[in-house]
Amino acid sequence: MIDVGPLTLEGSYVRLIPLTLGHVDELCRIGLDPSLWTWTPVRIEDRGGMIACVEEALAEQQAGTALPFATTLRETGQVIGSTRFMSIVPAHRRAEIGGTWIALECQRTRANTEAKYLMLRHAFEVWKCMRVELKTHAQNAKSRAAILRIGDRGTAWIYMAPCSTFSSTTSGFFVHAARAKTTSHSSPARTCRFFPVLG
Repeated sequence: MIDVGPLTLEGSYVRLIPLTLGHVDELCRIGLDPSLWTWTPVRIEDRGGMIACVEEALAEQQAGTALPFATTLRETGQVIGSTRFMSIVPAHRRAEIGGTWIALECQRTRANTEAKYLMLRHAFEVWKCMRVELKTHAQNAKSRAAILRIGDRGTAWIYMAPCSTFSSTTSGFFVHAARAKTTSHSSPARTCRFFPVLG
């Protein structure tokens, strides 16, 4: 069963904690650099934009379609970004990991890779999802590389395929879909490798 109630996911490097409006000031401190929003559908330029973003995430949680987190460093508690489960469809046992951004100084560190792993593990092992998607713009090289860095860590097959549905541009978006591998008896196997396939 997919429960979108407040949840904390903890790794060795990061801790994902329930997102609240109380995180706005910390998120503004690290999240107003325009370069963070180059390839995203939203542009957060000021405190008002950050408040609106958090309020939207919380409203989606109330509607049962999202579970937003503030991403923090486990050792210090410092907020370094945000991410969420979104587009949750319990009847189909599917969810998307998105709305993710990380402070510039924490990019290309263990933070995002571990956060994605924690979320994928929760989705497959606790929620028993059959499919978890990650979407990014085809030209967002940093984001694509970050997703592929998840690598051989997890609980499902992963592939990457082009999907023009999500963009009006010719480059489109890429959908990275992790699926629970099934055995010959059609029961999910919860421990197997990720195989990125560029499409």
